[in-house]
Amino acid sequence: MSAESSQVVRLTQDLIRCPSVTPAEGGALRTLAAFLIPLGFDVEHVTFSDDDTPDVENLFATIGSGAPHFVFAGHTDVVPPGQKALWTHDPFEASIEDGRVFGRGAVDMKGGVAAFAAAVAAFVTGKGDGFTGTISFLITGDEEGPAVNGTVKLLDWARARGHRFDACIVGEPTNPEILGEAIKVGRRGSLSGTITVTGTQGHAAYPHLAENPISGILKLLAALDAMELDAGNARFQPSNLEIVSVDVGNPAFNVIPAKAEGRFNIRFNDEWSLEGLREQVRSVLGNAAPSGLTWNVVFKRDASESFLTRDETLISTLSDAIEQVVGRRPELSTGGGTSDARFIKNHCPVVEFGLVGQTMHKVDEHVPLCDLERLTAIYLRFLELYFGEATGRS
Repeated sequence: MSAESSQVVRLTQDLIRCPSVTPAEGGALRTLAAFLIPLGFDVEHVTFSDDDTPDVENLFATIGSGAPHFVFAGHTDVVPPGQKALWTHDPFEASIEDGRVFGRGAVDMKGGVAAFAAAVAAFVTGKGDGFTGTISFLITGDEEGPAVNGTVKLLDWARARGHRFDACIVGEPTNPEILGEAIKVGRRGSLSGTITVTGTQGHAAYPHLAENPISGILKLLAALDAMELDAGNARFQPSNLEIVSVDVGNPAFNVIPAKAEGRFNIRFNDEWSLEGLREQVRSVLGNAAPSGLTWNVVFKRDASESFLTRDETLISTLSDAIEQVVGRRPELSTGGGTSDARFIKNHCPVVEFGLVGQTMHKVDEHVPLCDLERLTAIYLRFLELYFGEATGRS
């Protein structure tokens, strides 16, 4: 079988061809279900709703019974492709050229989901009469969006139905340059907020009749920007605060605006708790605010704590599988942004391992066919080691 006609490549193409830009399902979950059902999976489609957010369809699929219960987690939603004219290939065509498949989601993370599925197909087929334990797929359509109606609710839904997970791999792209470089064993937390300063709108020629909020917002943002967080530690890189937007909504040159807003995001390590960091931000802003300034800060509700996974069986088994397939021992990383692992860690030990992330979210996102094949082989070897060891311990 050629690489272009292999199972994992075909499934990657089928998933890419589904225009599943968050929150649209786009046919991606149904494509995955159609692959899993003939293998013997029980598949359920679950839609969640919440105020001020779009409804989102998710997928939960299970095969086997009893312990250990292992979960592959990920998402089939993708970010928008942007201007299609800038793409060498249509972002939803899944064209193959020079040994690479192009398309939105090829790396983040339809290629990873396809590798999950192809690995499980090979594992289940190879076991013949079955295996001891359970494998589940926990796939959301809300990872690239608000992350309200996706993994966090699907986990609670599964728990309410009696599912207890022992370990999980999230298939996000984790490797900087070469497949097998890094496993994510933790993530820094994320806290975002909006500072609003309220003034009085007026004519720029008559400032005594107005109150300009811009000078106030600049003082507050300067204080945040100068805030010393930490120097990092052996587990995590230093925390960082970034001012990401300043806006007054004013297109005119002769009008003093009535309001100014500044937005910020903090990526923080385990030197901080969420509440401790919120209090620090409020304190810094309060000390910097001039007397009489009308201001407030509102934190986004999707904040997440930092976490570190310490399950040596999960980490060493995946590291062994990677080394056996690609010949290199991965480093254990906590860098990068957030992922749905921040929800999963409340239910079971979780690590992340997937493709090389250099083209994710970019124009001409693509993945080498050989990386799809090798990632599938790594996941398959992991399953053989994990369930083999589990059987040996029982």
